[in-house]
Amino acid sequence: MTEHAHSHGHGHSHAHGVSPDADRRWLRAALILLTAYMAVEVVIGVVAQSLALISDAAHMLTDAVSIVLALVAMRLAARPARGGYTYGLKRAEILSAQANGITLLLLSVWLAYEAVERLISPPKVTGGLVLVTALAGIVVNLICTWLLSKANRSSLNVEGAYQHILTDLFGFVATALAGLIVLTTGFERADAIASLVVVVLMLRAGTGLVRESGRIFMEAAPTGVDPDALGERLAATDEVVEVHDLHIWLITSGQPALSAHILVAPGGDCHKVRRGLQELLSGEYGISHATLQVDHVGEQGSPDDVLTLSPRPETGPEEQTGHCEDAHGPVHRSGPHRR
Repeated sequence: MTEHAHSHGHGHSHAHGVSPDADRRWLRAALILLTAYMAVEVVIGVVAQSLALISDAAHMLTDAVSIVLALVAMRLAARPARGGYTYGLKRAEILSAQANGITLLLLSVWLAYEAVERLISPPKVTGGLVLVTALAGIVVNLICTWLLSKANRSSLNVEGAYQHILTDLFGFVATALAGLIVLTTGFERADAIASLVVVVLMLRAGTGLVRESGRIFMEAAPTGVDPDALGERLAATDEVVEVHDLHIWLITSGQPALSAHILVAPGGDCHKVRRGLQELLSGEYGISHATLQVDHVGEQGSPDDVLTLSPRPETGPEEQTGHCEDAHGPVHRSGPHRR
């Protein structure tokens, strides 16, 4: 018998995606507070000629953007899949994350250039104004951190915004220290050094966003999941002879999916095997969105299409006559074999 089993449960793996019921009130409150303080900081940074304050304001802009993206993603995620978008608009958050990451990287390059120029030829910096503004920024970030901690952090966007603001807090601490040094010692290059600290934080955040969003767009397996090890684990299941065409990817952050072709020993119970494999994937790997095609070895699908066991990895290219002309990945079987 041939069975195309589709699991569309919404268990563990879906719980970490964008959650439509996340509390938007706390996000909006943090957004208003961040935006208002950011505008004030830009004005003070220009008056005090402090690049550290301006770079902190730029970082706060990315915080505000991350919250806006979280709010937008919640609405998009709530829309049902329809038309050509069979997964809905769940990857809108990944597009936004990549744009946010690229913006962070570009902004960090500009700020680094300005900071180096100020290290070479430092302008007059009003240390007291920088110190007071940075201390106020620390308070604002602490309040925003508390506000976001009250929201539903099972949403990856909310958690990302939370971590973003937490990282920004360290930037304000560096700026406050720079203002104190300028005020007490007159060492004006401390402002540029503090800017470089913020640049490092922005580079770290931007690189992480671009890397993780790129992995999702390239259909890479979720971080921490070894497809070879998982394939061998499936192949070691009772009555399973071979696993091939195994694909593991992320639909969006925290929502892994899997598809595979399973060959079962003649006389084996395809229904039982399929249920067992889906329980294994959901219980041990958190993959509840799994599509498994289960067939018996050598079972005839049509007069011109007979499923046979794929060639062993040890055979040479001239001997390999697999189950299909276009191989879709490595073959996994129980027992020792070469990967």
